[in-house]
Amino acid sequence: MAEALIILQRDTSWKCGRLERLALTYLRRQLKLHGRTKVPLKEMILHFKLEGRRKSEFIDAVKRLEQRNIINIIRVKDV
Repeated sequence: MAEALIILQRDTSWKCGRLERLALTYLRRQLKLHGRTKVPLKEMILHFKLEGRRKSEFIDAVKRLEQRNIINIIRVKDV
């Protein structure tokens, strides 16, 4: 799942946990400062320096955000 692009659909963090808010804040900052609507998941993991269990929890948090239709995940095929 590391080869994926994340797109912010709704700017809300209502009823979100700490990791979800962390991901949403990063997406908002990228949109505001750089005008980027698509951010690679790998870039977010490297930015937060996540490893092991923490990385798995972050990926689960991103999946929960997708289920709640707050973000959209586009899986990129390896060429």
